[in-house]
Amino acid sequence: MLKLMVLVFANETGAQETIGYVQTLQRQQLITVSDAAFVIRQKDGGIKVKQANRLVGSGALGGVFWGLFIGQHFWLPWLTLSPKAVTDTSINKWLDCGINDDFLREVGDAIKPGYSALFMFVAYLTDKNLTSLAMQSDTLLYTDLSEESDARLRETFGIMDEI
Repeated sequence: MLKLMVLVFANETGAQETIGYVQTLQRQQLITVSDAAFVIRQKDGGIKVKQANRLVGSGALGGVFWGLFIGQHFWLPWLTLSPKAVTDTSINKWLDCGINDDFLREVGDAIKPGYSALFMFVAYLTDKNLTSLAMQSDTLLYTDLSEESDARLRETFGIMDEI
């Protein structure tokens, strides 16, 4: 089952700097990251979303997914699609991944101007390494995806099963 993890940093560089640490955990097979992206919320409130290519392989969701997902859920809640587009099941799958709205609000509130965050879909992680990741960031938020949401993401975006 996938876990959505968000490591929040009280600066604009922390998320990108932590990618190397997560890579080390992956090489040691202590974590399996299905996909990842990092966000920089600039002091003026603008956001930059970049896929963390060094953490994921070619089966990754891609920058378009992360841009839509992060923009829709955290900084562009006013973004709406035409009624015709909303009926398109592929669009619905992109925007509704079954993630709890309270969790999404908590993440959005945690990433303040001047902060950065590392978003990861994690397929495997031990409790010990969860604690270790929490110590790397100022705030660690995570939620387990339901089996239905997990399956929907895997089917829609081609996420590989755990190793």
